[in-house]
Amino acid sequence: MRIGVNVPNFGPGTDPGILRGWATTVEGLGYDLLMVSDHVAITPDVAEQYPAPFYEPFTTLSWLAGVTSRIRLGTTVLIVPYRHPLLIARMAANLSQLSGGRLVLGVASGWARQEFEALGVPFEKRGRLTDDHLDAVRKAWSDDADYRAGDIPIWVGGNSDAGIRRAVRVGDAWHPLRTTLPWLTEALTRVKTIADAHDRPVPAFTPRILLNITAKPITGPDRLAGEGTIEQIVDDLDRLRHLGAETVVLDPFSGDPEETLRPESAWQALATVAAHWELGRYRTEQD
Repeated sequence: MRIGVNVPNFGPGTDPGILRGWATTVEGLGYDLLMVSDHVAITPDVAEQYPAPFYEPFTTLSWLAGVTSRIRLGTTVLIVPYRHPLLIARMAANLSQLSGGRLVLGVASGWARQEFEALGVPFEKRGRLTDDHLDAVRKAWSDDADYRAGDIPIWVGGNSDAGIRRAVRVGDAWHPLRTTLPWLTEALTRVKTIADAHDRPVPAFTPRILLNITAKPITGPDRLAGEGTIEQIVDDLDRLRHLGAETVVLDPFSGDPEETLRPESAWQALATVAAHWELGRYRTEQD
């Protein structure tokens, strides 16, 4: 099982130097994947969770590809209806080729109604638009003489049955976001049921979980995966490995914009996980 990190590409403390620091730290610690979020118009509903400034993911990852050498680069998640599908296909294919095939394209249909309105995209049609756009992206990539996309994995985000159905139909992986281990365990049964009903293979399992190391154990049924003592977090990772997770993405942002001014705390938490999970050894065995 590989481990990735969701890097904040937003907030008052984020700038090119901080983004470079995130990239070199995450790669240097032995993590396999660096992912960033996607928003275009920072409307009030977006700003509550992802405050400005916001660095556009394709631009940011293209730059980070040049300051890294090994780590994979991805989106968690690209909001598909915000862009023309041929633009998505072109940018993703170019980024994959320029980075040496390191791109992971995480996608979803979106949630921020005000942002949809600002972009002139019908919010109520976002599911259908996502499906149609992803079909168009796959079709474009089939023209290898033009796009030269290679093998770009598509991770479909979404914790709803609609998201699961989309992952089964068009995704290489299902990418659920920040929930509990019992919920994930139950949801994997639904994934298999939906895949069997559509006579499709079960997509890979690539969850994104919180990373919040606490001094004392957190108990109770609402504890999110990745939250608690380092022993609890390592146990969560081990349980996810036994559930068949191919990659787990750690998300160290807890929601306070001031965190982006002090990334060192998150970097220390990632170093702690890396030491306890022995990332370097696992990566060497995989390589």
